[in-house]
Amino acid sequence: MQAQAKSGAKSALWLGGLLAGAAVLAYAGGATGAGKAKLAVNAAAIAASADKGDNWLSHGRTYDEQRFSPLTQINKDNVNQLGLAWYADLDTTRGQEATPLVIDGVIYTTTAWSKAKAYDALSGKLIWEYDPKVPGETGVKACCDVVNRGMGAWGDKLFYGTLDGRLIALDRTTGRLLWSTVTVDRTKPYTITGAPRVVNGVVIIGNGGAEMGVRGYVAGYDVNTGKQLWKFYTVPDQPGKNKAEYLKRAEATWKGQWWKLGGGGTVWDSMAYDPALDLLYIGVGNGSPWNQSYRSPGGGDNLYLSSIVAVRPKTGQYVWHFQETPGETWDFTASQHIVLADLMIDGRMRKVLMHAPKNGFFYVVDRQTGQFIKGKNFVPVNWATGLDPKTGRPIENHSARFDKTGKPFVSMPGAGGAHSWQPMAYDPRQKLMFIPANIAAFPYVPEEKWKAAKYGFNNGLNQGAAAMPANNDVREAAKAATKGALIAWDPVTQTEKWRVDYPGPSNGGLLATAGDLLFQGTAKGDFVAYSSLDGKKLWSFDAQTGVIAAPVTFTVKGQQYVAVMAGWGGIWPLATGVLAWKSGAVRNISRLLVFKVGGKAQLPAKPDPNFGPLDPPAQTATKEVVEKGAYTFGRFCGVCHGDAAVSGGVLPDLRHSAALGSPETWQAIVHDGALKANGMIGWSAQLSREEIDAIRHYVIARAHEDKALGEK
Repeated sequence: MQAQAKSGAKSALWLGGLLAGAAVLAYAGGATGAGKAKLAVNAAAIAASADKGDNWLSHGRTYDEQRFSPLTQINKDNVNQLGLAWYADLDTTRGQEATPLVIDGVIYTTTAWSKAKAYDALSGKLIWEYDPKVPGETGVKACCDVVNRGMGAWGDKLFYGTLDGRLIALDRTTGRLLWSTVTVDRTKPYTITGAPRVVNGVVIIGNGGAEMGVRGYVAGYDVNTGKQLWKFYTVPDQPGKNKAEYLKRAEATWKGQWWKLGGGGTVWDSMAYDPALDLLYIGVGNGSPWNQSYRSPGGGDNLYLSSIVAVRPKTGQYVWHFQETPGETWDFTASQHIVLADLMIDGRMRKVLMHAPKNGFFYVVDRQTGQFIKGKNFVPVNWATGLDPKTGRPIENHSARFDKTGKPFVSMPGAGGAHSWQPMAYDPRQKLMFIPANIAAFPYVPEEKWKAAKYGFNNGLNQGAAAMPANNDVREAAKAATKGALIAWDPVTQTEKWRVDYPGPSNGGLLATAGDLLFQGTAKGDFVAYSSLDGKKLWSFDAQTGVIAAPVTFTVKGQQYVAVMAGWGGIWPLATGVLAWKSGAVRNISRLLVFKVGGKAQLPAKPDPNFGPLDPPAQTATKEVVEKGAYTFGRFCGVCHGDAAVSGGVLPDLRHSAALGSPETWQAIVHDGALKANGMIGWSAQLSREEIDAIRHYVIARAHEDKALGEK
């Protein structure tokens, strides 16, 4: 359905497994942004936006990625008068993670399945939309939903990546396709979900796929032609094939034949840029596979996994690196939000880079040299006892290295991370960082004689061994131990100033403003304004769905607005099953929401979030068949269809599937790919019909277990 604006109007995280298209133009001649683009986005315009809040020109608003706006018209004294100005229903019902751009009164955003849209910021009228027509079967390559986090802008062009690995340039005024470049090897499971950054005519984009088995890199492209200008690999190739000195140095930190699965290290999200130093900072992801005993037997630091790396944006030349998790084996990526600021530390002003990655430690690093300055855990951590005060290297707990001990380890934080992709925000006046944190563990269960598969997660773990049991006491204990928090963190003193606790993780990204406000969405479905001074809740709006994206703010004709993409999705609701339901069932209702003081628009009635009663077919399989199905489900299915086959509310709950009673229909879908256009590929290249039927019997058994527990 075409988007329409309405005016006026996973104790633990249990993770059981984890062509250019045609542009459809809907040009509206009377829209605020109609006609030729007025503002040419360039370095000067982005620099000027530090003090002006009318536009939102880059992913983090400014190159330092602080996500702080100087606007004060909406403030702690009048935010209780905030109301919905308008909303737009989206045509994709998967996770919405984009940070919109706002330029000359037009909101530009991307949605799930890599679609792009432009809206008049005043009326909400759809100006244009572009669909790159990503094949549905691409979804199997994505670790964490078919999401997209937004665009970059330069001159009168917009740039964004598609799930199937294209970098696309659009005309800002019309949405017309200008050029499209395939940036990945499509024979491998690469994807793009992150937003590009644009620096002095170079569009910079990375990719994802480390969980599946690829070699990471980031690359720069010419804004006018899409020609690749440089490529920076984050993992060395096979010895003897590395020409760059930084990769030759990295070889000594790897063992075995890591290149066969690529090694990982994808740059799938975070970047920041310092114009004065002319340094681009990239966050490097996890190893492939996670389990280092398979990836790099014999250990080693495995550079440049889980590192911040500084490069020259014009050439991709290596400058320095700081590795946060040497020998990464827990999916502790360093690809979370990077923030730049100047701080007075030990009596002198330091140019710093601040980072709160998955591993649970908050880092302050000299952004000129990569020197570690200070760091401390901001959530409970058990895999390490702290950081070396001189080097910042973690002091590891030996038992945490399941890859060496061969024994399971329940880590805090877990693979979901103490902080995931959701952006932090920094208030330069208070000198406080606001962190959307997760307090959740994960059971790392190594698997003997593990082998990589064609499809699905290749992490070197037994993904079916730690499924949530059908025991309400265990489930409730796991829910109680799986939390979220909004933490106000002083980076100089490395202390918490205040916090807001949540009943569950995966809450939204943040926006801070000079109006002493902090905006954030929640997994439960609220969009909230807090006082950035003390964390007091000042206002809340029922968004009817989980809000995980970060908000933006801007002005049009002198009036301040706040906008956010709403739509429950991502890895938590897909993979964590019952844990994603802590606050009750949440469904995906994808919308763009725009607010102003005095807004009077109303959302339609909230639909029933329940899937209906469990009524599974008779259970006829042997215990052995069900156990086989449980393993296969955990390895290949759980990352999308939920731990222990409990849906988190985005994709259909298989325990309720009508296909359970029909082996033929089940095979047509799972083996033959009858629903591949919807993202459900056929698994015939990976699984036999017998294995697929065992999955069906496992789901039937799970449905009977939960029905016996009283689930309706």
